[in-house]
Amino acid sequence: MENLDLSPTLTAEQEVPQAENVNPMAELMDSSFGFEPLSSGSVRKGIIVRMSPTEILVDIGAKSEGIISDRELERVGKEALAQLTVGDEILVYVVRPEDEEGHVVLSFSRAQQERDWLKAEELLKSQEVFEGLVAGFNRGGVTIKVGRLRGFVPTSQLVSVQAMSQESASDNLEARLADLVGKKLRLKVVELDQKRNRLILSERQANRDWRKQAKERLLSELKKGDKCSGIVTSMSDFGAFIDLGGADGLVHLSEITWGHINHPGEALKVGQRVEAYVLNVDMDRRRIGLSLRRLQPEPWSVVHERYAVGQLVDATVTKLTNFGAFARLDDGIEGLIHLSELSDKRVGHARDILREGQRMRLRIIRIDPQRRRIGLSLKQAPEEEYTEMDWREQLAEMDDEQVTTEDSLETEN
Repeated sequence: MENLDLSPTLTAEQEVPQAENVNPMAELMDSSFGFEPLSSGSVRKGIIVRMSPTEILVDIGAKSEGIISDRELERVGKEALAQLTVGDEILVYVVRPEDEEGHVVLSFSRAQQERDWLKAEELLKSQEVFEGLVAGFNRGGVTIKVGRLRGFVPTSQLVSVQAMSQESASDNLEARLADLVGKKLRLKVVELDQKRNRLILSERQANRDWRKQAKERLLSELKKGDKCSGIVTSMSDFGAFIDLGGADGLVHLSEITWGHINHPGEALKVGQRVEAYVLNVDMDRRRIGLSLRRLQPEPWSVVHERYAVGQLVDATVTKLTNFGAFARLDDGIEGLIHLSELSDKRVGHARDILREGQRMRLRIIRIDPQRRRIGLSLKQAPEEEYTEMDWREQLAEMDDEQVTTEDSLETEN
């Protein structure tokens, strides 16, 4: 009996698809030359092999060279193209693995964007603080250039402007936002979604981290006796806080000026830049003590250089008592106007003639540097015996005013 072969036989039509699925030549080239398969959306390194005004050919290790078309070159821009030369290694984005002519279609600009997205992802993971340029603004915040990407900083995450309600000062807020355009801000990436083209940044968080790092640096570097510069940020009844560039130092009320003051606002203004002396650095409590008066000469040590008996001075009444009144001169020195020096008439109390905060012109009648006392007189201010001295002072004041006027005219001209 004849054995029958019951195994199925394949027709020619069934064999053809198998032959088409695997190209022997492609398989041979891939194995021989090590070509890696390409896919749309992948980013490759390549070498520029030819450049023309209409296209750039790039060798990316594929079966054929990749092409950056003229339309893509327009997106790249003339400045970026001018920096490219044959032989340069560049990153390219695979738009299509193969076009009708068998070339790989590439994009240079999209590769740059992909690289910038990778950098943004690294910044998000590391929470590193970086600087970004403000490119524009709207009512909600400002846009930032992050390579070829555009990040957004909401107003709530900005510390360079004060957040205001739209009902009270929206126009003012827009003006503040507009002033930030072209300036650099310290920023952190707080949210990233490449599919939605969403990159959210925060100046507030970056500033907090930056100040923390700066404070640690200042605490480790500053020492007693150092001089530093800072800006007055706030004041309280007990002193003023000075921003030293990342960390605040405190100037106690008694260290602001050599003279007596009741509040820092009598000598300082918020936003004012000052030079300070480092009194102490407390590493345990993380505090920096400062002094402003230590950088100024002690007034009593140079009192005779500024004042003389018989001199007229401007002073502010600081305290009224039953034996007279205290008045502060412009350099902070306080003098006493005895009750007998207030008027030729009998005076029961200083409040009968003066009030605290009153500004007036007084005559110096006594100077005692050792006892730190200076005597002032209100009733002797117009005395005839000092006419010659007052006349000389008035001439000196007139000369100073004339010099100031001449300087102003020269500046205007």
